[in-house]
Order: sequence, then structure tokens, then C-alpha cells
Amino acid sequence: MPISDSVRLGEGVKIHHPEQVNLYGCSIGDESRIGSFVEIQHNASVGARCKISSHSFICEGVEIADEVFIGHGVMFTNDRFPRAVTADGAVQTEADWVLEKTVVKKRASIGSNTTILCGLTIGEGALVAGGAVVTKDVPDYALVAGVPAKIIGDVMENAR
Repeated sequence: MPISDSVRLGEGVKIHHPEQVNLYGCSIGDESRIGSFVEIQHNASVGARCKISSHSFICEGVEIADEVFIGHGVMFTNDRFPRAVTADGAVQTEADWVLEKTVVKKRASIGSNTTILCGLTIGEGALVAGGAVVTKDVPDYALVAGVPAKIIGDVMENAR
């Protein structure tokens, strides 16, 4: 079953192709829209009136506030030092790694094919250009682009 019984869906949530998503143990706020081929893992949250575009991956520990746009193919991470096995060669379990939470604040927009490294905050109203690799916190209303992402402008200045 692509949508687990453990998912908390708000009122009016639209999941465009429920058979093509993987949602479990997460919460989705009122009136949010979820595209095809999206995975949202347990202990992740999506606020109200968000748009999560197709092929995006929102892992455990990601908190997305209200009115956030996530473009196609956006990838979040949650482990600073990912490994398949421990130092002695045993397969890792949840006890063998440290979850690094990521926060995306209200009305931020993250362009398609962006990668967000773990343990960061994307500020309120910030705009991350498509294809960026975000390695540091993004201030409120900053416009960032590139690999690694750097501040190239101010959203409020460009909105005028």
C-alpha cells in the first residue's frame, strides 16, 4: 500500500496519483498537493497549502512549514556521514547513525533538481534556484543558486 495507515492527512489534501507515491508515518497539512512518485518518510512533516512536485524525496527529520513549494526531483538528506555498514562490517541499524533535522520555513520555494544537505534551515520566503546544492543555512528571503548554493540576491528586492 503506497499510503500507509500511519499517515496523518489534513483536510483537502490532494494526492494526484495515490498509487504512485510512498507515504508512511508522516503528516501532510490541509490543502497541500502531492505529485506522482513522491516519497515522504516517517517523522517528516509537510505544512498546509504546500505543493510537493513529482519525484521528490522528503526523508525522516525534514520539517516543511506552510505554503512551501518543492519543485520536481528535490532530494533532502538526513545523515551527514552515510554508511551501509558499521566499522566492523555489520549492517547499520537506526542506532548506528545520527539523524540531522532540516527545516524549510514558511513560503520558501525550492527549485527542481535541488539537493538539500542535512541539518540546515531554509529561511522564510527564501528561493533556491533549480539544480542548486544547498550546503549551508539559507537566510530569510535570500535568493540562492549554484553548486554549492550561494546568495545571489534578495527575493523581496526582486519582487518589486
